[in-house]
Amino acid sequence: MGVLMSKKQQVQKCTSVVSAFQQGMKERPPTTTNQGERSGEGPAESLPLPNPKEEGEHGEADGKVGPSGTSQQAAAPGPAPTRDECKVNQEAWNRLRDGKGVEPEDLDKTGHQLIPPAFVRPKRDANDDQPVEIALGQREQPVNDEMCEVCEVWTANDLFPCRTCTRVFHDGCLRELGYLRTELLQEMRETAHTSTGWSCYYCDNVNLLLTEEEMYSLMETFKQCKIIPESCLVSDELLQYRHFVSKQLFEKDLSDEQEEEVLAQFAALDSEKRGQIEWSDFLYHESLGVLRKFRTENSLVRLLSAKERDHVRSVFVGLDLDKDGVVTGAETRWAQQSWFQKFSKESQSCNVRLFGLCSPVNCGISHVGPISESSPASSSSERSSQKDDNRPVSWEDFLRESAIYILAARPNSLAMHIRLPL
Repeated sequence: MGVLMSKKQQVQKCTSVVSAFQQGMKERPPTTTNQGERSGEGPAESLPLPNPKEEGEHGEADGKVGPSGTSQQAAAPGPAPTRDECKVNQEAWNRLRDGKGVEPEDLDKTGHQLIPPAFVRPKRDANDDQPVEIALGQREQPVNDEMCEVCEVWTANDLFPCRTCTRVFHDGCLRELGYLRTELLQEMRETAHTSTGWSCYYCDNVNLLLTEEEMYSLMETFKQCKIIPESCLVSDELLQYRHFVSKQLFEKDLSDEQEEEVLAQFAALDSEKRGQIEWSDFLYHESLGVLRKFRTENSLVRLLSAKERDHVRSVFVGLDLDKDGVVTGAETRWAQQSWFQKFSKESQSCNVRLFGLCSPVNCGISHVGPISESSPASSSSERSSQKDDNRPVSWEDFLRESAIYILAARPNSLAMHIRLPL
């Protein structure tokens, strides 16, 4: 959404853009040739800067909670939050609700020169749940934009593309926006031009896929559970949250097996084994849960980008060795798992990269089953999966069943934001 500017303002913006680009060129390390097997290890700072607004009916309730990052603080109430703490909490709720950056007149220009964009949440169409025809044999081959999304300047090879959409960026512009820290900028430089790729701040934040209504539902659950935006969660807090949701939906506590499932999901989200999960990873996991709950598979397919659709085509064609337009249930499950195989230093040479074209056959994998340590297969689940192994899956069914897993692979974080199929 554009902002009218005077000639003086335009000159100031151009000056700041050029300054940001020049600084980025100075800080950029020498380009190496063997970067194809490096992967980003952390999410971008996907929650935008504040746009403070009055929350109305929730303002007083938010002020009583206070910042919380551990279960110990939740169990023992501390002193009443100060006025500044209440303001910080309120601004965090506004960022979560709106998904917007600050307006030009509210921008704190002490650290950054460029203005973050204002995000607009999507609206669902009347035919959103209707089947969408996506031909298998017709590749879309989308072409990346020529100009930087931020400064709208073309500089050829100095632009870094997003693996999900067609946007491209200058590293200096991303730094001046304040979205990526220095270490994350370095990861972006190393992975954006490789097969692993890098997701821009639009695509990395899957929470932006939620409509206003879906976001309101998720926020209400957070508030009732005393979840504070932008704070880390430990395992006890995640268990408490899940117990609350179970009581709200089913009027009963979690079973022992369900608690084990929650702890397994916690381990999948805690990719660095720090004993806590980052706010962005928790938010992405819950956002994907909302999409699975309120959206049909056809609706999820409509969210896929042209690049993602082309990747799915390549994977399906690679699995359909006899070219009859049908793969098996086991191959479908393997493909859904392969979306998450972001290449890392510890990965074995057989591991499949994100959107890789290696199949279970030429990888030498005799059994297609859970490959994440956070989703071990029990004997009963193995028997049920074996019954599904020979199920014929058409291209249309393959695309619909895989859509949610492809969306879950968008974030740059190594955390696994959705449970893999068993």
